This record gives sequence, structure tokens and C-alpha cells, in this order.
Amino acid sequence: MPSEAPVLPDTIELGVVTLLCGSAAGAVSARLGLPYAGPGNKFWPILAEAGLTPRLLAPAEFRELPRHGLGLTDINKTEWGADSDLTGSGDDADALLAKIEVFRPAILAFTAKRPAQVFLRAAFGVRRVDYGVQDARLGDTEIHVLPSPSGLAIRWWDPSYWHALGERHRERAG
Repeated sequence: MPSEAPVLPDTIELGVVTLLCGSAAGAVSARLGLPYAGPGNKFWPILAEAGLTPRLLAPAEFRELPRHGLGLTDINKTEWGADSDLTGSGDDADALLAKIEVFRPAILAFTAKRPAQVFLRAAFGVRRVDYGVQDARLGDTEIHVLPSPSGLAIRWWDPSYWHALGERHRERAG
């Protein structure tokens, strides 16, 4: 569903180590105004399990993420719903690139293939995207593609990519 204003605000501060980029707010997240708030979403549990946060955070605690070196955004800030519901009219690879230039995270991690495909095609002409660390980089920013934590994407779920990101996040945080 389209919106004129961002459906969810970004949660990014200077000094973030890892910027997590999703596709768009899900329906529950849009309704509650909280990221990754759907009941079947594994986002918050996998952050804790992978050591990206010291404990399990609730969606309402999303503003705490920068304290752990994490930021949140979406490739599409004006639509909401499942990826299959999105028209793509709100996809904005240039806006994401501008955020990378301003905040200069060590890692850009896409929380699903769809936003990675949109961005990597626009920025680098990449047609095929696989999970894991990508060959493409933005200056010193490495790019990771993670399996979606959405309950709708359960058949592609593999937490090992999230654990690898947690390890790399800790390395880059110094």
C-alpha cells in the first residue's frame, strides 16, 4: 500500500557499524509503527542469537539499536505489506546510496533478497544475487545479503548467514 510519508522512520546514527536494510514495512509493522513487529518474524530473536544485540529486544525497543552499532532502513519507505504486495514505485536505491554516503557504515546488510536485488541492480548492474557477502562494495562498506526473517519466507530461512554477519559486525566494531 502506498503512502506519501515514510511508513516507518529510519533508525540510523553516525557511527553505526551495520546498516540493516529491509524491503518495506510489513502490514503489522505499518499498523503498529514498529519495525519487524509481525508475530512470526524472526528478526529480533536472530539479532540476539547472532550476538548483534546482547539480549532479545522487543520491536518497541528499536530505538536502542544504534547503541549496539546497528541502524535500520528500508529500500521502499512509502509502501507497506508483503513483498508480493509492493508495486516497487517506492523503491529508492538512490536514497539508500545517499544514506551510505552520509552514515558510512562498515556493513550494509540486506534483510532479504528483494531489497538487495533492487539496490545491486541499480548501483552495480548486478542481475543475480545470492546470500552472503557480495563482491560489490561501496568504498569501505561491505555488502551482505541475508535470508528474510519474515514468517512468509520460512522455506529460505538459514540463520547461518545472520551468525556470520554477527561475527563480522563484532570484528568491524573493533
